[in-house]
Amino acid sequence: KCGSCGPGYASPLDAMKGPREEIIYVPCIYRNTGRKNPDFLATVDVDPKSPSYSQVIHRLPMPNLGDELHHSGWNICSSCHGDPTKTRNRLVLPSLISSRIYIVDVGTDPRAPRLFKVVNPEDVFWKCDLGYPHTSHCLGSGEVMISTLGDPAGNGKGGFILLDSETFEIKGTWERGDQNPPMGYDFWYQPRHNVLISTEWGIPKILGYGFDPNDLGKGRYGRRLNVWDWNSHRYIQAIDVGEDSAPLEIRFLHNPDASEGFVGCTISSAIHRFYKTEGGAWAAEKVIQVPSKKVEGWLLPEMPGFITDILISLDDRFLYFSNWLHGDVRQYDISDTRRPRLVGQVFVGGSICKGGPVKVCEDEELQSQPEPFVIQGKTVPGGPQMIQLSLDGTRLYVTTSLYSAWDRQFYPDLIREGSVMLQIDVDTERGGLSVNREFLVDFGKEPLGPCLAHEMRYPGGDCTSDIWV
Repeated sequence: KCGSCGPGYASPLDAMKGPREEIIYVPCIYRNTGRKNPDFLATVDVDPKSPSYSQVIHRLPMPNLGDELHHSGWNICSSCHGDPTKTRNRLVLPSLISSRIYIVDVGTDPRAPRLFKVVNPEDVFWKCDLGYPHTSHCLGSGEVMISTLGDPAGNGKGGFILLDSETFEIKGTWERGDQNPPMGYDFWYQPRHNVLISTEWGIPKILGYGFDPNDLGKGRYGRRLNVWDWNSHRYIQAIDVGEDSAPLEIRFLHNPDASEGFVGCTISSAIHRFYKTEGGAWAAEKVIQVPSKKVEGWLLPEMPGFITDILISLDDRFLYFSNWLHGDVRQYDISDTRRPRLVGQVFVGGSICKGGPVKVCEDEELQSQPEPFVIQGKTVPGGPQMIQLSLDGTRLYVTTSLYSAWDRQFYPDLIREGSVMLQIDVDTERGGLSVNREFLVDFGKEPLGPCLAHEMRYPGGDCTSDIWV
């Protein structure tokens, strides 16, 4: 260990040797559940030696109603590893609907976080002309950057809020120039290739009411990967991955020299590999397609897998993603990034289980509909959604809520019963996934009523929040 080093780890492979996770922070949402409670940040004990293993050990309620906490990030991460004056001690919690940004002190007592500061939505609106903040990443400059879905009125607009990582005052927007993409969502940056790439979900005021098939074909859902010049902060290229594909989570390979990565497209249920061409531009190619299933008793005659989260192991060996509607989590060997190979799959819920309202009439992948997923006597509502991998790559954590308005529409039982958090054991030698039957966090048993658990973070960082520069 280097005494003069800053937070995080010197490299992704060093991070894999980090300590086992003992607690996980999980935003929990009450919006659209009919329960008039504020969202809260749950601290979950994931230490198998602890008497409170797989239990919520602390709850930090937000001071407002209807925020829709969603994703989170850090004030400081491995991008600042060379600066010993920096400390990873604040969790940044943007609110997707209210546009508030909560700053949480996780350094004073990691097992009992406390609220440090609230960035008010009017400051976001007036100083940035942006709203609906989504992904938060720390920068090596000592700033925090947050992507947004739209403008304050709920129209689509891709942009980025910059916060000071110590005071959390809004410094303005990151982007420069007159051009902005028509929508925003997630992003990842790779300074060694002078690039940032962002994605597009949809127009915020359309998303707020749920998923309407009549919106398809009208330009209301995203279709582009948007390429930015990292040094000049200018929007320079759009890569079309298909109408209404809705590209969501984007991940470069962790190796900071790498010039490629993957993006998951929700509605089209495809994984695209993006890469730098010999000419210096960027391009994408589809490398995985989850076939839709022909069904009866559902919203449409064909049900897509609905890929909602993806991640890459820190050694860049495996790609994982969740099919929220079909109900499976998948593991792919990406040793050959152009030809990912399926090596693990497990069903933990979904819309096509036997005995449910949906009948599968034609299926390219399965011989029969999967059994309902039951763990510790509980039939799990909803499907696998957010995923987070342990540093060593052997444990995959899963939650089941996507976004409260869509949860309510696609999985009414999820609203009534609350979501769950699961743990999946990973075979990192040959590939393979299996559910850990000893682990279950049932957010249906919360003191204030069932709630919706979303993204997961470890105090020391993880493979979806740390970027190496």
